[in-house]
Amino acid sequence: MVDRYSKFLLFLLIAFSSCRSDDDDLVLDGLLNPENGEELSGGLSNTVFNTSRNSFGQRSPFLDGSNLDFIIGNSFFNQSWVSAPASTTARDGLGPTFNARTCSSCHSKDGRGQPPSFGGQISIGFLLRLSKLGVSVKGGPLADPNYGTQLQDQSNSGVLKEGEFNISYTEIQGSFPDGEQYSLRDPTYTITNLNFGPLTSGIMVSPRIGQQMIGLGLLEAIDEADILLKEDQFDTNGDGISGKANYVWDFIENKSSLGRFGWKANQPSLLHQTAGAFIGDLGLTTIYFSNQNCPSPQLDCQQAAEGGTPEVETDDLNSVVLYVSNLAVPARRNYDNQDILKGKQLFNSIGCVSCHTPSHITGNHPKFNNLTNQKIWPYTDLLLHDMGDGLADNRPDYLADGNEWRTQALWGIGLIETVNNHTFLLHDGRARNIKEAILWHAGEAEQSKNLFKQLTATERELLINFIKTL
Repeated sequence: MVDRYSKFLLFLLIAFSSCRSDDDDLVLDGLLNPENGEELSGGLSNTVFNTSRNSFGQRSPFLDGSNLDFIIGNSFFNQSWVSAPASTTARDGLGPTFNARTCSSCHSKDGRGQPPSFGGQISIGFLLRLSKLGVSVKGGPLADPNYGTQLQDQSNSGVLKEGEFNISYTEIQGSFPDGEQYSLRDPTYTITNLNFGPLTSGIMVSPRIGQQMIGLGLLEAIDEADILLKEDQFDTNGDGISGKANYVWDFIENKSSLGRFGWKANQPSLLHQTAGAFIGDLGLTTIYFSNQNCPSPQLDCQQAAEGGTPEVETDDLNSVVLYVSNLAVPARRNYDNQDILKGKQLFNSIGCVSCHTPSHITGNHPKFNNLTNQKIWPYTDLLLHDMGDGLADNRPDYLADGNEWRTQALWGIGLIETVNNHTFLLHDGRARNIKEAILWHAGEAEQSKNLFKQLTATERELLINFIKTL
């Protein structure tokens, strides 16, 4: 049996001996042909040939001299934190209120979270953002005075959790022009059992699902100028697509920076995102976010024991950042199959690529050479797009308005079921499969969605099966 590294070397021989164009699928001898290298989603240096339950947790094959740091980062990503004081001083400081005990609670096997299946269930990679009307001095969301910017539904012993939430769904029936029926579930979120008084009048609530972690360092390595090339905020070319960059406050660099990560592109870097997740999701301080997440009414929270100053040592934080930066991307499957290539043609022809940009070439990454100058295939433009009223959370986040979401990278989407045993998609997991996710598209994607609906049942299946190979 040929291992993944042998396959990788075989590809190198083929790739460098090939003389065909990279521009589009070619038709030779009546057959469609894939683009050169498109099976290597993470580029030559960051693709792995693994389709197992652990396919999202693989180290970049060409990460130089940092294997120990990767292992340490993996350990801190997966190990549960405990409340202070504890004998395990390197792992204490959890909370006092929190949403998860470990990073992998939200990103199981470095994959994707899911919404609770019934009311009152502890969330698994699902949380609710909160903010009141207005913007902060840095231009971001304004915190609720009693509950902050994130509802904490768990807490340490002796400390009150902030509250609970329930999700209910209304089924929306529909049909394709050919008569095939479908049903979409529209969620309603109800916050209950609040322990610190009412939420601010007019509170804005936005659900979030933890995303798969693969390829994040590669997205960070894309030059800002290349991302901005596709920005067309006022749709000057008249194609109906008006991608917009989000600029957010970088509390680490103390400046406004391009947002790349998060459902609203509200995080400027992986260091910022990781430190923010430690304090926001786990209640763990770092040198960058050193204040406990305890709004003024929460006296038990404010008086709880801490696990050091900071609770996450800087070396450990940096190891986690190295880890999440260098999770490799699984290679495409069946990328040269004729039916898959037909599905790809349909994906292109109905305009999905207007936002889900297939490929990028990374720039120079300041820390990791393996992420530099790689042709990658993430299928995202990293820009904000109006996705219509149906998906709107009506909660602005810096420059992102209540209808706008960052284009989700599609790489790895076909392996989510293998890794995480579910197929819930979109920012809140309302879509139960790829077809439902497409049918929720509106706003700038309305035309593409309608063209998808006009396809025959066979064509729709071809397009969806192509997406499953990404």
